[in-house]
Amino acid sequence: MARPAEQRALLLRRITLVGVLAIFLFPLVWLFSTAYKPTRDIFATPPELLFEPTFSNFEGVFRYFDLIELLKSSLIISLGSTALSLALGVPAGYALARSKFRGAVGFAYFFLAVRTVPPVATLIPFYLLMRDIGLLGTWGAVIVLNTALNSAFVVWMMFAYFRSSPVSIEEAALTDGCNDWKTFFTVALPTVIPGIIASAIFCIMFSWNDFLYAMFLTRAETKPISVALLSAYGTKDISWGTLGALAHFSTLPIVLMMLFLNRYFVQGLTKGVH
Repeated sequence: MARPAEQRALLLRRITLVGVLAIFLFPLVWLFSTAYKPTRDIFATPPELLFEPTFSNFEGVFRYFDLIELLKSSLIISLGSTALSLALGVPAGYALARSKFRGAVGFAYFFLAVRTVPPVATLIPFYLLMRDIGLLGTWGAVIVLNTALNSAFVVWMMFAYFRSSPVSIEEAALTDGCNDWKTFFTVALPTVIPGIIASAIFCIMFSWNDFLYAMFLTRAETKPISVALLSAYGTKDISWGTLGALAHFSTLPIVLMMLFLNRYFVQGLTKGVH
């Protein structure tokens, strides 16, 4: 039996956790509830906590937005940049982790520093580059730029995971006659699957939520849903109901992905990074 002091401490931690969670979730709850409020209730003072739900805001979204194309663009950009980032970042992280060079750790943190560069600082050079090579206005422009940033993050993540994985198994495989590539694919990669999944989730979230690059490098036919959210801001007012309804389609895919992959995500964050 737990002692009274331990029970009180546990209760205090739970209350604190619920309070912190409520603070972080309140803006989302408020935004989502706005999607079901009539216009008069959205601007009511004091706020209306009890209201008659309406789906008129969702009808407006389906009427004025091509959701299928918006979601398709977001998926193509997110999955395309994630696949390229993993294809480049995972082997590079492995090479750095197994390198005998003393500056390998410094190189790994250099890649992390690349990811911290403010996007707005690189927007004009990237815009001119995409224009000159003919990718401006296409999904490829955003995929290339997201890959450049996300692959640097993947290198740093996978460097840490591969360093924590046992080298003896790979040495045994090499002794048995496996070449370097076969050892990498059949021995090294299976030991860091949680890390790869965690890196992929981060890449998808970074690309899905990207606004700045997608705003300036795509056109109407290729813009993702993150850019479409800006359409709720008019010249005279803000359509809060439309914004709340559109936020459902922008947020729920990521939330569902996290629910399905939560176990692998937690394993990836807690294993190997030290």
